[in-house]
Amino acid sequence: MQGRRLAVAMQGVAVLGAAALLGACATTPIDDEQGPATGPVTLTFQSLAFQEPSVAATKKIVDDWNAAHPDITVNLSQGSWDAVHDQLVTQFQGGTAPDVIHDESADIAGFARQGYLADLAPHIPAATRAAVPQGVWDAVTVDGKTVAAPTLLQTYVVFANTALLQQAGVALPTGPTLTWDALAAAAKQATTPSAKGLGWGLRQPTATVVGLGPNFDAKFFTGSGDTADVVIGDAELEVPRRIHQMAFTDGSLDPTSLTQSGTDVVKAFLGGRYAMIVAGSFIAQQIKEGAPPGFSWTVLPPLAGTSANQAANPQTLSVPADSPNVAQAAAFIDHYMQAQNLAAVAQGEWLIPTSAAARDAVTTATGGKDGWGATLAGADNLVTAPFQTVTKYPQWKDQIATPALQRYLANQIDLPTLRTQLADGWKQVAG
Repeated sequence: MQGRRLAVAMQGVAVLGAAALLGACATTPIDDEQGPATGPVTLTFQSLAFQEPSVAATKKIVDDWNAAHPDITVNLSQGSWDAVHDQLVTQFQGGTAPDVIHDESADIAGFARQGYLADLAPHIPAATRAAVPQGVWDAVTVDGKTVAAPTLLQTYVVFANTALLQQAGVALPTGPTLTWDALAAAAKQATTPSAKGLGWGLRQPTATVVGLGPNFDAKFFTGSGDTADVVIGDAELEVPRRIHQMAFTDGSLDPTSLTQSGTDVVKAFLGGRYAMIVAGSFIAQQIKEGAPPGFSWTVLPPLAGTSANQAANPQTLSVPADSPNVAQAAAFIDHYMQAQNLAAVAQGEWLIPTSAAARDAVTTATGGKDGWGATLAGADNLVTAPFQTVTKYPQWKDQIATPALQRYLANQIDLPTLRTQLADGWKQVAG
């Protein structure tokens, strides 16, 4: 995929951004241009943070804001990633959406095009904008409007039980990347009568497939908005093809794991049933908390096909267009985006913060241990992806791609049938 590499966008702004963000006031004033409050204001913030440390970090961010802004109170509520899209549909239609909305860039484009999200560009301080690479801002820009602030980024990584790999004679990779061929070979070598070389929780496979697709230059869509069209060629099918091959040809990937959640697979990994698992970087928190005494694990280098690129799909904070307090909500978002705040949430979620200053803060806090070095290095491989700007991507993902990929990864349909179902299904969704 010819996406813009975020590392390139970072050059020239990293030093400026780090200094500006760290020097920015953590209690951003509401100036006249932002529309000062004429009286006490109460904002609702629905957070999707779910790891215990990130929930605590989010609460502290809110508490610190409220202590510094007695006339602009933020009330925190807990949402769920599984329900957020449908919930927002109902809330927008009923005019009950929270003042600060936590979501992801791939989900908000449709809401933005329907006019539900405010343009935050007039309210984002220059220091905050400069601290985040332009390529990340592009992921939250719809029809020229900045409809969200990008906060955290996920990569898919390979977690390894180092003891099982060593017992199998598999040398831990030391290069900058881990090729898919090397992953398959290591999984096959590490497979024994009592353990599979690889487990992969793909009960909801679409996000993983489109996220890792750029490894093989996959695009999935051309165009944007309501005029986008689907692209399902060899590149787009390469990730599911390789997963299927390891499960049903090589016998090194446990096919049962493909029907399970990431949490289920982590339990099996910690129980010694898998030498490796592939999962979102956030799974590291569960591994860290649940690992039995003496369990030795690491994060392997980023997966690579023709490149190590992965789709950047940042978590986001948005404001409803009909909120009477857009300026005040945007000021709270700027407070959330300050380096130490963003770093605290990122560390709790085991995700990559979007600003260089926040990444530096995570590195300082963790020393790069427990896989943090490899996780943060993944920022260099994140690229913008076409699906983020496709209005009906969420419908295609839920109604077409997920069930089709589930059937393929259960060995119920072949690759040509998967191609047909993904392409024809888009026509049904797009109308």
